[in-house]
Amino acid sequence: MGITELLSYLTEENLAMILDKYRSLGPLPGLLLPFMKSFIPPLPTLVIISVNAAVYGLWLGFLYSWIGIVCGCLVTFAIVKKVAGHPYLERWAQKPKVQKSLLWARRQAFNYVFILSLFPIGPFVVINMAAGLVGMRFRSFLVAVAAGKAVMVLSVSFIGHDPKRFIENPYELIYVALFIVISLMISKKIEKRFM
Repeated sequence: MGITELLSYLTEENLAMILDKYRSLGPLPGLLLPFMKSFIPPLPTLVIISVNAAVYGLWLGFLYSWIGIVCGCLVTFAIVKKVAGHPYLERWAQKPKVQKSLLWARRQAFNYVFILSLFPIGPFVVINMAAGLVGMRFRSFLVAVAAGKAVMVLSVSFIGHDPKRFIENPYELIYVALFIVISLMISKKIEKRFM
């Protein structure tokens, strides 16, 4: 199938039919696709979250996407933390440059995970793996990733559930930016409590 054929297929009626089929599968794809993002980096985060918001509505789409992404991050983190004591990784961690990087990551773990979790495009797998390798506490990782992903998923869901509104009124993106700034301020207070 060529690109022109694909684009000609993407009419409003066909898109509505595809979204109805997706919705008819229940919450499973809404949870599973974001979960798989932690293991399959090329999956398009923005598309998955936007489709969830369009299919399930703003709040349910947000909830499914957020639960799926956070669970995927936690599983990746737990796997890496479990194998972090492997002799091969221990030898690798003894290298001077690696030691320096790991020392920085240990000191900045909460900030590192939270701030990088805010971005809808990024190396989620690398973030989760690095946090596991430096021995970040599970509770700190959970708070950082859950808070960061909540801000990111809600922002993308807010835009994705009604993209026409933002095309017609682009100034409304200011509300999304304000939400992110306020979330950063709140996260700093949370960080002080856990650090």
